[in-house]
Amino acid sequence: MTCPSLLRRRPGATDVVGDPSHGPAHQVGEVAHAAAEQARRDDTLGQFIRFVLVGGSSTAVYALLFLGLERYGYLPAHVVATVVSSVLANELHRRLTFRADERVGWLAAQVEAGGVSLFGLVATSVALGWLDASVGAAHPLVQISLVVAVTGFIGLIRFIALRWIFRPPGAVAAQ
Repeated sequence: MTCPSLLRRRPGATDVVGDPSHGPAHQVGEVAHAAAEQARRDDTLGQFIRFVLVGGSSTAVYALLFLGLERYGYLPAHVVATVVSSVLANELHRRLTFRADERVGWLAAQVEAGGVSLFGLVATSVALGWLDASVGAAHPLVQISLVVAVTGFIGLIRFIALRWIFRPPGAVAAQ
């Protein structure tokens, strides 16, 4: 042993600064771990957390597509971005949110959730049309914000529909 002082804890070395394993960063880590554990559960809260994460991810895909296609006009960009992000969200909800990939096929999930998505497409298209008629060429971030607000409301309806309406006969939704 060439340097025994490096192998021993020196008294007071962490006492001045504090023990980092019990500080705010540790508490944040515990909260994040608890949230991750909750998100893995199949109860309503766990599914809702996964639903929001999938929704946020698909909204990011929507925003990127909308911005990339904006030069073709707000409506074509909106329709393409909505269709692509909705198909992605439907599949992620089927596999991750509701873990129904063995119970519900891809086409059935697209049709069932697609009806709600179509309602969302109409609602957001009307909102964008109203915005365009009211203020003219609004900044793309304003347009995306409007779509996010309307989609958030539609998303809540969609969660309710997917969780309690569109489930296989005899399946009981977890409480």
